[in-house]
Amino acid sequence: ADVIMYRAFDWRTMKELAKHADVPVINGLDNMEHPCQIAADLMTVKEHRGRLKGLKLAWVGDGNNVCNSLLLATAMVGMDMSVATPKGYEPDAGVVKDARRLAKKNRTTITLTDDVEAAAKGADVLVTDTWVSMGEEAEKAKKETLFKDYQINKKLLSIADKKCVVLHCLPAHRGQEITDDVMDGPHSVVFDEAENRLHAQKAIMVRLLGKA
Repeated sequence: ADVIMYRAFDWRTMKELAKHADVPVINGLDNMEHPCQIAADLMTVKEHRGRLKGLKLAWVGDGNNVCNSLLLATAMVGMDMSVATPKGYEPDAGVVKDARRLAKKNRTTITLTDDVEAAAKGADVLVTDTWVSMGEEAEKAKKETLFKDYQINKKLLSIADKKCVVLHCLPAHRGQEITDDVMDGPHSVVFDEAENRLHAQKAIMVRLLGKA
């Protein structure tokens, strides 16, 4: 193989593969990060908002692998990010520390809160994901109760910037983390985002193969 793309349950397995491989290893997803998804997300935001630097992105829901990667990426490109999660479901502390170091360097802010409306206020981008990630099926009932207020809906959208775009990496659980009227509404760019995974990941492969 010239390049390997790997999806793993455990980030340590990803690290082990990368350590021993003699070709580039792309992280397709693990329980700590989802960097290829974020490349597509930022591409989509730039397409629809014209820029990245200076925008505010608000995450609503579980502090999962997508949230972790967004924290690092937004800090790198000069975006502010606010994260709203129930207490105990915050993003990884080590990732937050690294992201805040990057944010300080690029003069941006990272805010963690359990207040959904505070996080969404004035946001240029609203992002969510499923409340229950793979491997967490045993927590399904508990998380559906805890997360019921951590939903992107019309009320939350009204607090954000009037040109706000809504992202979701899909598949979505309609009526849980996002409502139908938002998912199918004019602010939603989730299907452009899905298409852009193809283009973003082609670009990653081209770069790693030394073609760019």
